[in-house]
Order: sequence, then structure tokens, then C-alpha cells
Amino acid sequence: MVEQYTPPAALRALGAVADGYRHLFVEGRAAGLISRPNPVRHSGFEIPLTITRIDPVAVDVVALTLTSPTRAPLPPWRPGSHLDIVLPSGKQRQYSLCGDPEDRRRYRIAVRRIADGEGGSLEVHDRLAVGDDLRIRGPRNAFDFIAAPSYLFIAAGIGITPILPMVRAAVRAQARWKLIYLGRSRETMPFLDELVTLGGGWVDLRPDDEFGTPDVGALLGRAEPGAAIYVCGPPPVLDAAQRHAFAVNPTGSLHTERFSAPPVVDGREFDVTLARSGTTVRVGADETALAAITRVQPDVVYSCRQGFCGTCKVGVLAGRVDHRDRKLLDAERGSHMLTCVSRAAGESLVLDL
Repeated sequence: MVEQYTPPAALRALGAVADGYRHLFVEGRAAGLISRPNPVRHSGFEIPLTITRIDPVAVDVVALTLTSPTRAPLPPWRPGSHLDIVLPSGKQRQYSLCGDPEDRRRYRIAVRRIADGEGGSLEVHDRLAVGDDLRIRGPRNAFDFIAAPSYLFIAAGIGITPILPMVRAAVRAQARWKLIYLGRSRETMPFLDELVTLGGGWVDLRPDDEFGTPDVGALLGRAEPGAAIYVCGPPPVLDAAQRHAFAVNPTGSLHTERFSAPPVVDGREFDVTLARSGTTVRVGADETALAAITRVQPDVVYSCRQGFCGTCKVGVLAGRVDHRDRKLLDAERGSHMLTCVSRAAGESLVLDL
């Protein structure tokens, strides 16, 4: 015989309260007002900023000062950080912060005009004006400034932008530092006037028209043993630094930042289907999945384009992935990918986009 369990009076009363709560707040009309759905937001972290200054700082380089339209303090950042800028055209570009991290009232970025580029720099130079509003995401940091007893900074051209706040941080920390600044000519090298005011270190300006093509391996030899070496500039400078840094200074650490996405290596074509719209786009052998996706969905979010920030992480609903990132956990690789670097291991992928 099975005896029926009768709960105590206190438990019966508690159950009645739970039933009433469910009826009123979960199943009733008030549910939609009191317990609103909270879907994943793809643009809620954007911040509106206003351009308050545009200053020419070198030939074909302008510096933009951005402030909050409400004068609210801006999110903090560390040297090496960058912003994702959403331009009025909808183009999204990444620019390093080159102002003072201790100044929470304004951000500063610098943009070089690239006549044969994808149009982002031309829009900044030719269409933006003081008073225009921009949307930003960030700040983000994939080029973190570490504490070290000494530093060697090598900046090439517009690569000075993330390096400049690092040099200032080294000055404040009273650390030993050297800066080697490369460029085509002095007229094309931004922020020379600010560099000459820095104290406590050593600055070597080496424009190509005065010194010729730089020998990056030899320049790395100027680092003290165990120094933190920071290099930012075009791909040939970064590639040379990565080839020579360990041999020249085996006890030091090398930190680099690339302004452009790395080239696709050993790629082959495949299809990507965006499940939410049913759109299928072909990914070329020499382009990334992200580049192909942005052709049909321009507002998709991304940042570093190099496989380490995780902003472009997306769910994979079907297909096998050739993972080429440096971010995802092993547990995530069966169900997610970073579209900026990873590819299909087969003929196609279906993504949760």
C-alpha cells in the first residue's frame, strides 16, 4: 500500500504563494511589463561621441579629439588600447588611442589618408568635421603595456599612435626607455613636437630619406637584456621584428600590433550560410569569412581581425571549422568560431547570424 504524503500547512501556504506569483508575473498580463525579455544585444555597448577638434599633425595625418555630448567621463583605457569607430557611412575601422589615459574627458585618435585603401581614411579626411557625431565601441586592448625595468619602442609611421601613450607611461614609471621612430620623411611623421618634450629617455628619429631603409634586426640590438620590446608599423617591420627579436635579445619579450589583417595562408573557397536570413555568401580563397559576411551584413561586429579579441565569435550550426584563432577555449571549438581568421574545414558552414 502506498501512503499519500500530505505536506505541512506551511509548505501548502508557500506553494499557494508560488502559484499566485506564477499566474501574475509569468503567465499573466504583467509578465511582459515586469519581466521583459533580455535578448543578446549586438549594438547596446556603442557610445556616441562628438568630434570637438581636428588637427593636422603630419602630411596626410589628422588627429581627432572625441568627447561625450553629455560631458560624461569616458571609459578608462590603458596604453595600447584602440577604439572601433563606426563612421557615418557605416564603415567600421579601428584606430589606436594616442592621447592621455589619465584624461577621462576626451579621446584622441590619428588617421593617415590612404588614397588606395578601402575608403575609411578618405571618409575621415574628406567628410568629417568638428561637431559631427560618431559611434564607438571599446576601448579594447590587444597590445597591453606591461611593467618592465626597461623598454625599447620601435614605431614606424602611423604606428606611433599606440606607442606614444606607452612612452608617456614609461616616463611616469621612471623606467629606462628608448624610442626608435621610423618614417618616410620628417614631414610624414606625426607627433614629433610632442616627442621632443618627453624626458627621461632617448629618442632616435630615423626617416628613410635621411637614413635609408631601416635594418630592424640591428635596431632591436639596442634593447637592454630582458627589455620589453614594442613594435608597431607596417607588416615588413613587424615581420622583421618577429624574425630577429629572440636571436638578438633572448631574455626580452616582444610585443607587436598589426594595423591590418594578416594575409590568408593556404585558404580555399567555401560557402557560409547565415541562418537567420538564409543568405549564402561565397568566401574566396584569399579572403576571410568575416570579409565575406560583411558584404551582406555590414553591421556584424568585429574588432582585431587577427584572432585574439573574440569580438567576432559566432555559433556554428553546421559544418566543420578550421580553427586559426588564439582565443577560443577547447570546449568552445565544437560550437563556435572566430570569423576573422578561422575557415571551413569542408565545403560550407552554417552560422548563427
